[in-house]
Amino acid sequence: MSGGGVLVLNAGSSSLKFALFEEGRALLRGQVGGIGGRAWARWGEAEREERPFADHGEALAWVLGRLEAEGRRPWAAGHRVVHGGTRFATPVRVDPEVLEALEALVPLAPLHQPPALAAIRAVEAQRPGLPQVACFDTAFHRSQPEVAQRYALPRVWHERGVRAYGFHGLAYEAVVRALPRLAGSLPERLVAAHLGAGCSLCAIRAGRSVATTMGFTPLDGVPMATRPGHLDPGVVPHLLRQGLDLEAVEELLQRRSGWLGVSGLAADLRELLASPDPRAREAVELLAYRVVRAVGSLAAALGGVDALVFSGGVGEHAAEVRARILEGCAWLGFAVDPEANARHGPLITAPGSRPAWVLAADEEAVIADHTERCLSHR
Repeated sequence: MSGGGVLVLNAGSSSLKFALFEEGRALLRGQVGGIGGRAWARWGEAEREERPFADHGEALAWVLGRLEAEGRRPWAAGHRVVHGGTRFATPVRVDPEVLEALEALVPLAPLHQPPALAAIRAVEAQRPGLPQVACFDTAFHRSQPEVAQRYALPRVWHERGVRAYGFHGLAYEAVVRALPRLAGSLPERLVAAHLGAGCSLCAIRAGRSVATTMGFTPLDGVPMATRPGHLDPGVVPHLLRQGLDLEAVEELLQRRSGWLGVSGLAADLRELLASPDPRAREAVELLAYRVVRAVGSLAAALGGVDALVFSGGVGEHAAEVRARILEGCAWLGFAVDPEANARHGPLITAPGSRPAWVLAADEEAVIADHTERCLSHR
């Protein structure tokens, strides 16, 4: 190998996904997991190996070292950043002012924003002068009408940024880009369900977001691996009156709720689907039930729905969950094809049904494209 490319980095709390793109093509993909604990690394399609990584900086040093050993020195880095607030509606080149503004958004996404900022700082420290671009999960949803972004709170709080932002925007943008290759064209009224450890749904009209299930933070919407999704706000003061402090409430909502909280068994849906424990079945049923309700709400925002798309780890691989959801959406004209669904599609509905598709959302390709476009003046 030789040359450069755009290095795409997607940092989680204890992980670092990476990919190298050149002229829109992925040359390699990999991941470092378990950072700060029993860490492991995967380079390309190679078997994963255990390696010690104390932090994101050490993980990045390993990635850059491997790239240079293969004769590659990226000319830019693109980052997935979960929260762009009201200021960042498009990708932006990172400079000290931008970094300071992103730091101020940490309280709105305390699980997701700090790792992304750690990756940006690590690149800056290890490759000074390398252009970096931040691409935002919230940006795709800035096309929503004002009424979809507003909470019924005093206006001063809306003006201070307390509004429904929405997330998973890079995944939804990837769906909008990729679906025409499967469907022949982009459906006018599309509901996309991005289901993984974090879950959300989005109503998309003519390729633009008009409503979504996540709101002010990634806690809202449908139940997730460890997050509760929609919750009566009165629950929070109730928990505080019961003796929990603010940190304990945040821990409960961010890390101990969702499928894990309902089942008391696991946050991994694969384990719950394989378990005979009735608590595991209850968690799966709750997820499917809430997704069906969300589809109905988004269909109302669109004035009807022409197609469904499933993406994310659960959306792509959990046939039982998809079947439950489509059965609950029969009133909208969807009927699952059991055999197509079992082989994961891509089209998983029966003849005569409205179409539902399974699609792998390539967020990294979207980030690489945005990075190149943002820096095209180079």
